[in-house]
Amino acid sequence: MPTTEEATSWRGLDAHGADGEKLGTISEIYLDADTGQPEWAAIKTGWFGAKLSFAPLAEATHAGDGVRFPYGKDQLKGAPSVESDGQLSQVEEAALYRHYGLDYSDAPSDSGLPTGDTRTESDRSGDPTPDGTPGVVGNDVSGPETDQAMTRSEEELRVGTTSREAGRARLKKHVVTEQVQTTVPVQREEIRVEREPITDANVDHALDGPAISEEEHEVVLHEEQPVVEKRVVPKERVRLDTDTVTEERRISEDVRKEQIDFDGDGTR
Repeated sequence: MPTTEEATSWRGLDAHGADGEKLGTISEIYLDADTGQPEWAAIKTGWFGAKLSFAPLAEATHAGDGVRFPYGKDQLKGAPSVESDGQLSQVEEAALYRHYGLDYSDAPSDSGLPTGDTRTESDRSGDPTPDGTPGVVGNDVSGPETDQAMTRSEEELRVGTTSREAGRARLKKHVVTEQVQTTVPVQREEIRVEREPITDANVDHALDGPAISEEEHEVVLHEEQPVVEKRVVPKERVRLDTDTVTEERRISEDVRKEQIDFDGDGTR
């Protein structure tokens, strides 16, 4: 259990769970009404610290620039809802003790006054309006009255954005084989037999040699064959880039507000 001086210095520090995960920010330290010892930490959680959850200080320790609690985020957020009205009732405190699995005494004493609360026991048990306050009319049960008017407050929704990883994309190059068909013109030689009569122009060649003999004439035929050559040619450059797209997303959240009703006679 931390000392009162040590615990009150934790206000404004980050609260971390057993695994080091951030739970929220400590907004207030609540003391036991009888012993004055620190008993509860009010921790702001959720977006912009909109929710207040209570965690016992029995096993809380100061660690680095924050305070570590032996509880996880789900257990803290699942704690019974308690109105942050400056005091924990016995019913609220008993429910919190049961939630965290701690022993609770049924001794008749309220607990959980925030640090700096200087009200006396009689003030806490009755009307907090100071006796004899000039100009104050009525019986206020939530806090001291200062004049003849009451303040009406309401919660306002503040919505922001936070960046998170939504997915990943990557380029991966692999080799595929496909069949390409094309045509190419090729030439080849064919034999053609030509016959010509004996004329004065070729008679000498015709009579050159024996009159009767056996002879052979050989002609070499040629043809073209397709030749395939492959070469690598760069075609295009491919890269990944991102575009920012803005869309409207509807947010639904409950907010509380106070309403003031009039009840009485003598209206004009």
